[in-house]
Amino acid sequence: MCQGEAAGRGTAKPQDQGWAWMVLLAAVVLQALTLGFPCCIGVFFTDLQHEFQASNSQTSWFPSIMVAVLHGGGPLCSILVKWFGCRFTVMLGGLLSGLGMVSSSFCKSISQLYITAGLITGLGSCFSFQAGVTALGYYFVRWRTLANAMASTGVSLGFSLWPLLSQYLLDEMGWRNTFLIFGGILLNCCVCGAIMRPIQLESGSLPQSAKPEEEAGSRAEEAQLSNGASPHHPTLQQHTRRTKCFQILQKYLAFDIFCQNKGYQIYTIGVTWMMMGFALPHVYLVPYAIHNGVEERKAALLISIIGFINIFIRPLTGLLSGLRIFTGRRIYLFSLATLLCGLSNFICVISAEYSVLILYCVILSIAMSGVGALTFQVLMDVVEMDRFSSALGLFTILESITHLIGPPLTGFLVDVTSDFHYVFYNSSFFLISAALFMGLSFCALEKKNKLREASKARLDNPSRYQYSEMSTEPKAASKSPPAVEYITSI
Repeated sequence: MCQGEAAGRGTAKPQDQGWAWMVLLAAVVLQALTLGFPCCIGVFFTDLQHEFQASNSQTSWFPSIMVAVLHGGGPLCSILVKWFGCRFTVMLGGLLSGLGMVSSSFCKSISQLYITAGLITGLGSCFSFQAGVTALGYYFVRWRTLANAMASTGVSLGFSLWPLLSQYLLDEMGWRNTFLIFGGILLNCCVCGAIMRPIQLESGSLPQSAKPEEEAGSRAEEAQLSNGASPHHPTLQQHTRRTKCFQILQKYLAFDIFCQNKGYQIYTIGVTWMMMGFALPHVYLVPYAIHNGVEERKAALLISIIGFINIFIRPLTGLLSGLRIFTGRRIYLFSLATLLCGLSNFICVISAEYSVLILYCVILSIAMSGVGALTFQVLMDVVEMDRFSSALGLFTILESITHLIGPPLTGFLVDVTSDFHYVFYNSSFFLISAALFMGLSFCALEKKNKLREASKARLDNPSRYQYSEMSTEPKAASKSPPAVEYITSI
């Protein structure tokens, strides 16, 4: 595993120094190759439609599946990291990503693309990205926040470079040869994984979060055996399997947190709803520009503009949100950024002139930087860190579902109406409604918590609120402790 196999050497941990910075560079490249890659699919949208005689809805399933699997494969990636380590998982992801794109270059139907580029490449990208982030967490402790912020610039680099490269290769050699070359490029994830060599941690520093559940399961099994049950008894085997399944679900899918933590519940529902419209501009902006007479190279440049601005704005947004004044208020910044994303879509409805589309990309990029920089920070604010990984598993799976169905449903609407404006109407509806829901719900939740704290304070310190009544009592009586003190001392 990432923690290292050799237990007895006693060497110093190479954290925050030396090879850790090479791992950070590998993480930047990984995020450019994986998270940045789906943004270029819109460049091929029109060619794939003509090649396979597919509708907007059918074609949009391809990038939707890729992004959904990229986000939703987190729990499976966590299991692979636990069993085989970060390095193996990153390299496995690179192999799958390359294999998926190479296979896509030989596809004969749009449905085959769903499996090759959508499922296989998406799953490979998920393994490489999430295992790379995990390895980065092992290599950095003191500078972990800075390392994550720097690594996230890889996404912006990918947004800038992938569309330009895609359009150039598409013009020169067609989409099939371009996909073949993409397969070779994505194999570089294996090189990044090779750089992330296992790191030895000090004795006793390994995560112990799974031990209580394992001990509980073993105690239940021992109780059955003490009552005379055979270890191979069908009832005991079924009970053991159920216990293990429950432990896995509890560890990787935090349904208990979703039911008990109102903040996590509101945020997860809001982001899941938001994702119905968040990806629509990335999928349909280039086809929309081409449909309105913009040259293909200029249309591809629009996505690159979004990525280029993200390179500078996203780190600034992360630093701004880290200020003390925003502690506990990041959800409102996130809601504001989501609201701005939704409102910016109306610019495309007003006009499809290239200069107007550039203005749209600038505003959208600024808003997207806020959403991208704050998504996981807000999640850390509403969930305790010892349960963050399991909360993240459920969070990514739910948002991947709406990532999957959003673009095809909008594509179906465009096919029926023959009007691309519905892309931006739909995106605005989901983004604005999600922003208002999260902002207002957290505001109401905050007021409710303040009222509860005030009520608790009155119960814990009744003399403060009953001073005028107790001042009329004799002094001797005031010496006896109030009954509420016995309650609070339990």
